[in-house]
Amino acid sequence: MPVAVVTDSTAYLPPELLEQYDIAVVPLYVVLGAGSGREGESIGPDEVAQVLSTRGGRVTTSRPSPDDFAAAYRRLLDAGAERIVSVHLSAELSGTWDAARLAAAEIGGDVVTVVDTRSAAMGNGFPVLAAARTARAGGDAAAVAAAAEKAAGVTRTFFVVDTLEHLRRGGRIGSAAALLGSALAVKPVLHVVDGRVVVLEKVRTSARAMNRLVQRVVEEVGGGVADLAVHHLAAPEKAEQLAADLRDQVPTVRDLYVSELGAAIGAHVGPGAVGVVVAPEPADRVAHDAEDPAED
Repeated sequence: MPVAVVTDSTAYLPPELLEQYDIAVVPLYVVLGAGSGREGESIGPDEVAQVLSTRGGRVTTSRPSPDDFAAAYRRLLDAGAERIVSVHLSAELSGTWDAARLAAAEIGGDVVTVVDTRSAAMGNGFPVLAAARTARAGGDAAAVAAAAEKAAGVTRTFFVVDTLEHLRRGGRIGSAAALLGSALAVKPVLHVVDGRVVVLEKVRTSARAMNRLVQRVVEEVGGGVADLAVHHLAAPEKAEQLAADLRDQVPTVRDLYVSELGAAIGAHVGPGAVGVVVAPEPADRVAHDAEDPAED
């Protein structure tokens, strides 16, 4: 593997894709009360949802250390990788990218390239997947990093939460926006812009918010081919209904993944959160798959 691809645990790629493309994952840390653990290893979404559903329950997160990344990079280099492209969630939302950058400097800037997707969840995962596919096709490190950056530039994330309080506590949204949601009893539709969580529009009910999610995706896809990912925390019924609506309203969808958010992102959006990530298909991949429909 001349170029290895690394990401963090907030990409939430399906396990089969991680295995298929040999993508290495460095987990974030999640703190529940007096205990802490690695996301996806010792702490999962069920524990986070349970704590956040308890009055006064708090969950915090922390980035992997530079040593965590350096150890992962060395393992890949020892296994035969010549270069590494490390693709991560927004530096505006987490110090993970910075920890990866510090580790890359220790290993060697000519060996490890670090990419900030300026997003999270499958807004990070789709760029990781684009990088891994390019690496599998024989692309060099520059091409692999460029594929991640290109995918990150066109991927869009929309979501709704039951309350903005968890985002406010974690510093992921301003107090004014959080107050607006609670005081006016509106359900903001949120999106990620330049790596930050921003209120896109305000609606009066949860049903309208879910409808707007579907409408925004339809507008974003615009008749083109796209991959979609539906995420949720402790809201599987809402997620499945959203996925069904998207399959009905977006006939050009190629792949649609439905998954529960992990502990690190779930800690900031809270139980009941539902969202969708839109990844327009590159024209070159559509053409390639048309020639070889058996590809992945």
